[in-house]
Amino acid sequence: MNYEEIKRHFENNPPPEIVEWTGWAKITDTRLFLKSCYIGIRNFNGPIDRCPAWWHLRDFYILMKKSALQSPTEETQAEEASLKTSIEESAHLASVEKEVTV
Repeated sequence: MNYEEIKRHFENNPPPEIVEWTGWAKITDTRLFLKSCYIGIRNFNGPIDRCPAWWHLRDFYILMKKSALQSPTEETQAEEASLKTSIEESAHLASVEKEVTV
């Protein structure tokens, strides 16, 4: 993936405004972060693989792709947990009602 493809990706799929990148790095304005990466890459004189802005952009893209893949899984797990809880509550209520009617 090159710079233009990543830029197009973020234009079509904007990231959240605030991203906790690591425990010590938090991006509070992702649009500004991306803009500074694009400017840094455009103004860099040398091979792109030696450009720090390129590596930041690439790593951020990978992080967003990973979090996009993990988010549906986490949502599914949360839904399953709430369903399991409601089923357990229903079973408990049924057993309590049975005890009360006996």
